[in-house]
Amino acid sequence: MMKKLFNIICAVTCLTLVSCDKFLDKMPDDAITMEMVFNDRVRTQEWLAGIYNKVPDPLMDYTRQWGLTFFTDDAQIAIAMGQFNEYWRWVVANNQGGVNPTMLPPIDIWGNAYKDVRSAYLFMEHAKPLENQGLTPAMVRQMKLEARFLVAFYYHKMFEIYGAFPLVTKLVDADTPLEEVAIARTPVDEIVAWLDREYQELAALFPAAYANADEMFGRPNKGIVMALRARLWLYAASPLYNGNTDFAGLINPDGRAIFPQTYEEGKWQKAAEVTREFLDFAESGRYSLYIERHPNGNIDPFLSFQNLFLQTGNINPEIIFGRATNARSWFNSIGNPRGFAGGSGYYGSTQNLVDAFFMRNGVSPITGYTANGAPIINSASGYLESGFSNAAVNYPNTRYNLGGSAGTEGLVSEAGTYNMYINREPRFYITVWHDNQWIPRAARNTEFKSGGLDGGPTHDSPQSGYLNRKGVNPAADPRNNNVPYQPAILLRLGEFYLNYAEALNESSPGHQDILKYVNLIRERAGIPAYGNGGDQIAVAMDKESVREIIRKERRVEFALEGDVRYNDIRRWKIGEEIFRTPIYGMNRSAQDNAFYTRTVYMRRAFTKRNYLWPIYQHYIDNNSNLVQNKYW
Repeated sequence: MMKKLFNIICAVTCLTLVSCDKFLDKMPDDAITMEMVFNDRVRTQEWLAGIYNKVPDPLMDYTRQWGLTFFTDDAQIAIAMGQFNEYWRWVVANNQGGVNPTMLPPIDIWGNAYKDVRSAYLFMEHAKPLENQGLTPAMVRQMKLEARFLVAFYYHKMFEIYGAFPLVTKLVDADTPLEEVAIARTPVDEIVAWLDREYQELAALFPAAYANADEMFGRPNKGIVMALRARLWLYAASPLYNGNTDFAGLINPDGRAIFPQTYEEGKWQKAAEVTREFLDFAESGRYSLYIERHPNGNIDPFLSFQNLFLQTGNINPEIIFGRATNARSWFNSIGNPRGFAGGSGYYGSTQNLVDAFFMRNGVSPITGYTANGAPIINSASGYLESGFSNAAVNYPNTRYNLGGSAGTEGLVSEAGTYNMYINREPRFYITVWHDNQWIPRAARNTEFKSGGLDGGPTHDSPQSGYLNRKGVNPAADPRNNNVPYQPAILLRLGEFYLNYAEALNESSPGHQDILKYVNLIRERAGIPAYGNGGDQIAVAMDKESVREIIRKERRVEFALEGDVRYNDIRRWKIGEEIFRTPIYGMNRSAQDNAFYTRTVYMRRAFTKRNYLWPIYQHYIDNNSNLVQNKYW
């Protein structure tokens, strides 16, 4: 099919602002026509499916293909992984400061967006009912709405990655002279306004739910569109996009500034209003946090957080937007220790993330670091960073039984566990594999020390002494290709609870709903709420203090999950601050208990330029109106 559509895809390629002459001179003899495509139901459906193909799979695209997870302080792969394929080379080059505009990303988000947008516009223009083939007017209307949604979605991702781009909102003829296609970048505020209008109109056109919900999982509906609009405004209000004077010199040839230079607090108000609209819709029975309960009626924080990422969309009310087809076998392989069941064990996590998780009492264990990198321990937390536990540690109100050899419900850590990992909050144990942690199906503990079954010195081992466990299915057996189905989550309700809290805090500090929505997340996590009464953790209600609370909660709730942490670091403009601290881990070269020593793995390169990706230089060279992102 793709080969036969070569002549059509060629026209799409023109919109990426590169020369098409070399393609036009080599038309295949068996190329089919546009008319032939849209006179055939199967080919029409395949065309739309092809546009969907670039919707990112959070399990692979945000990790290996795009690299977003590994661009954060949550995750780490071996530097040696860069020798194996272009995806890991891209990740390693980014983290070492080796990316430049002459490097085409292995996943060309810019180029792919224009190809898919043009394909979508062609689809909207040419798709038609074929009632003799069972393609009804109602079906075509739905398909065209989906194509229109995909245009907005791909442009939205461009906004998140590049900031501004040439916004093309109509079909461009394939024979349009190149100089007419070579348009300048559309200013950020105009992009936000266009996407906002599109999302509002689409929300009014899509149904709230589909009768054939399983079949339509991953297809746009009213809730998905409303959620994306809310996320759009949160980002538009954030420091990266709202009055960012670091980009003051980023100006189009016609003199228009690409980034707004005046901070507008009203954008935070808009973000709060739009997110509130979505939450009103969500809380009308459409979505809710995924919660499992202990037989006594209390929330089971362990199983709630573990199974949030494993349960299918039809029984998981937290999923707003998910991808049905995904790389779950690969994901479960890289997350499982390499000495077990086909695990390759290189999706490493960091000491930086381990430090971020709260204690069982809901208090942060570490408040900062000294000049030489030593942790500043919060005495109120009960945290210890030396020695080993003398007894097993159990938690109430959970049927979680994966913490030790006895399979006892509530057992989290056996005696002899390093004290750093004792009495941490439930999300910690679901998110991170640490050394000497029970592997249920292997009937042994992890061995991350040098020479251990799961340890180095190989690159297929946790470089910082930890692996990602979040979303790894305890029942998975990648070696025998036995990995139960799980969805790949692009948007979930928990994000919008914290989005709303953030937007409210910036626009209406002190509002009662701020802590309400933060505490709903903490309640599900099984840790005490913030407040100033009873068993709550006392908190000052000034904007800066609450901002810090919200950011800490986002860090652990969305750790190692999709694009959230990466986008948070960038939109808050905290990358330079965050990466002043090196990537720490345990001492992976040690074979004994010297392993449990904070050790620098690498120092990440992050400067002002890293807040936005560079536009590929070839696109700049072929468009005199296209200016590069600043500092590249």
